Amino acid sequence: MSGTSGLMTENVKKKDTNINHQESDINVLIESASRVIAPLWPISAFAARNPWMGLEKQSFEQVAGWLNHTRDIDIYPSASMILSAKSKGEIDEAFVKIGLKRWLDSHSFNIPRDVAERFCHAALKLDPLPSNLLSSLKLKKLADEFSGLNTDRIENFLIQPISSNIENEDGERLDNILDHHVIKWCKLYLDDSQAGWTMPNRDEGFYRAWHRLIQHDPALNKIQRKRLKGWPKEAHMALKEALFALEIPNSEIQTYLEGHLLSLPGWAGMMLWRSRQSSHEHSLLTEYLAVRISMEWALLKPYLHLTNQRPEKKVSIAPLLASWIHWGDLTIEEWSQMSAAVQNRYLSFAYSFDEKLRRKLWLEAWEQTHTNRLSQKIISKQREIIDKKSALAQFAFCIDVRSEPFRRQLEKEGPFETIGIAGFFGLPIATSELGSNHSHSSLPVILKPQHKIKETTDENELKLYQQRKQAVTSLSYTFKTMKQNVLASLLLPELSGPWLSLQMVSRSFVPRRTDRFIRNLREIWLRKPNTTLSLNHVHRTEAEIPVGFSDEEKVNYARQTLKMMGLTKKFAPLIVICGHGSKSTNNPYAAALECGACGGAAGGFNARVLASLCNLPEVREELSSEGIEIPEDTVFVAAEHKTTVDELHWIYVPELSEAAQEAFDRIEAVMPKVSHNANAERLAQLPNFKKELKNPKAEAHRFAEDWSEIRPEWGLARNAAFIIGQRELTQDCDLEGRVFLHNYDWNQDESGDLLANIIAGPGTVTQWINLQYYASTVAPHYYGSGNKATQTVTAGLGVMQGNASDLLAGLPWQSVMQSDHEVYHSPLRLLIVIQAPSEYVKRLLNNDSVFRGKVQNGWVRLASVDPDGRWENW
Repeated sequence: MSGTSGLMTENVKKKDTNINHQESDINVLIESASRVIAPLWPISAFAARNPWMGLEKQSFEQVAGWLNHTRDIDIYPSASMILSAKSKGEIDEAFVKIGLKRWLDSHSFNIPRDVAERFCHAALKLDPLPSNLLSSLKLKKLADEFSGLNTDRIENFLIQPISSNIENEDGERLDNILDHHVIKWCKLYLDDSQAGWTMPNRDEGFYRAWHRLIQHDPALNKIQRKRLKGWPKEAHMALKEALFALEIPNSEIQTYLEGHLLSLPGWAGMMLWRSRQSSHEHSLLTEYLAVRISMEWALLKPYLHLTNQRPEKKVSIAPLLASWIHWGDLTIEEWSQMSAAVQNRYLSFAYSFDEKLRRKLWLEAWEQTHTNRLSQKIISKQREIIDKKSALAQFAFCIDVRSEPFRRQLEKEGPFETIGIAGFFGLPIATSELGSNHSHSSLPVILKPQHKIKETTDENELKLYQQRKQAVTSLSYTFKTMKQNVLASLLLPELSGPWLSLQMVSRSFVPRRTDRFIRNLREIWLRKPNTTLSLNHVHRTEAEIPVGFSDEEKVNYARQTLKMMGLTKKFAPLIVICGHGSKSTNNPYAAALECGACGGAAGGFNARVLASLCNLPEVREELSSEGIEIPEDTVFVAAEHKTTVDELHWIYVPELSEAAQEAFDRIEAVMPKVSHNANAERLAQLPNFKKELKNPKAEAHRFAEDWSEIRPEWGLARNAAFIIGQRELTQDCDLEGRVFLHNYDWNQDESGDLLANIIAGPGTVTQWINLQYYASTVAPHYYGSGNKATQTVTAGLGVMQGNASDLLAGLPWQSVMQSDHEVYHSPLRLLIVIQAPSEYVKRLLNNDSVFRGKVQNGWVRLASVDPDGRWENW
């Protein structure tokens, strides 16, 4: 008996090992497949995302071709965008000709060079082929007679879901039906407390909850539900079962999974993000694919006998022949007299010089024009290096492109020095505001918080504040509960109607006054008492991260940030640490106008923490022993730049020295003019700004407070470059709010560590922001989120168009489009400019293989300015 028992135990162990091995195999394939999508954060914590972050080992051109051939997604600017930019003078055609010559020189073609050049120059005008030519019977006859085309191009096709090739009896594609089902289940599972009733068995995980409920889904017919009866209870087993039933070869499983992930990249991206947030959801992407492909099999089973072959993509001869007649000045008669071999060579050339390549050359010329003009703007001015001792105040701003115009206006009004640094100020913290039991990360989403900082106040003040806050929360909760209750919702209109009607009318006709009244009422009622910060380390074993900093950490963070700013000597009497934030009404994308890197967190809290650290006597004493002497009369204060209204709001102003008070008073005196000028410059770019109005400040507040305003500000639109160097390099340059600015002094970076950290951190973040705007502009139907006016906020997570679309991952049209037909954002890949000797840049590229790959593969552009002011493109 014991021997039998031992054998059974051994068999169970072998079975468990086999199951674990199978699960491991499928998880490896899913992890590899997930490179084609990007994690998607909830819209309330909007973070810029590079939709191609997992594909950067391939070149931009390769990814563009792959997406075009497999998903019909075009990520080069359209012909209309290019021609519009050309008409505005944004593209120097000389660079198009240079690019064409480079391409012709790098390829060998068996046709005369002069013929090839004439054809290319004509085709580069980007005019479409005439429709009457394409429909010509003679042309079609010649194309049909052509036997075949020899091309050197090898296409890597994605294995598309089988459901994308099959239609039901009503003519509806099965993949569209499948998407509709999957969207419904995703909304049910991912709902963030928006629905009145939560998904049953949700705590068991996505797949198991679906598995329990699918037998009761009225959207499936009885036969389809029966097919899923007895389906495996474990997600990875169900996924393997479905793939086997669909007869997907092992060698093609990964690409098949990729095809399904790309079908709904928003919902899949949200599943991917959630899977990385907590251990109990680590297999969520596997569960998502198990649900999706299991349902695909259930829908497909009656059709599987029809075909399981991927459709062949044949080269269409007619457009290639038409291009030679239209652009190559060939007649049909001349074409007919050519030998078959010559015809093949001509068609092969036209096939190689396709529309994608033509627009690629135009994009590169557009980028080179921008690079050339930026270099002339920077190196043409001979600037006097201002003695930092003469600066009355020094301001540390976020590198955000919206800070640049504000900094420029501020520098015009006094002896002020401005500095650029990543707006979380090097502090890896989570913040817990007064009276809150929760905290939120206040740093770039690519990092994890290491400390929690809490606001505290007097116990009696805290109690009164919490009571007031609880009253508001309870009222809001009661309103929401009544809305979602069947009986109570019948009474709700009678109770809330008069108040909501009055609010609607007042917000519509006098939005500024109404918003000011509501805001003042809320601020008076929820007035926060004076608070202090928990900077000192608190030993709490139950906390995931420690509260506060140790003495050593306080010094380390202060030192690190001051060095990153290049501020280690010649301190002004007043140093203003400026975070940035935004304010707008009725705007699902409010978080997108905060920090593009920090998941919608404003920078004011971090600014206050850093200023407080730098004012601590013990921190200054330790820094002094290391050679960083902060004068006794220098005081650090904190403020926040409100980007929607271009105002500076003070957050933390301790007792000031006499010199610091003088600087503070000077800032207060000039700030109205700075704000006026910055608003006038910024608002003039908005298409619905009434230029005859004489009060830009009032108009800026109207944009922020009007609940019908779909474009309160442009955000980071038109961003195009990231300059890493001293402020003297760009001072007095009008960079048009298009450039991220980070201070850097190569003289203080002998090891190159500072530059490496800037590239790894802010460099990555700016690239993500840049490609988010790029993708939302060139492919808005896939990477954008459509019109704000028709969006539906769903599940408390994000937006959809209608009630059954993908979860839209990108920016709305109003963030990138001037009008329905004209873009505002110029889709240019980020130009990174480093002010340093060339050997510093070479060392950076040699040591950082990830960054080197981004440059070589065309995901970013790179240039440098050496100490003699010479510009070099890398």
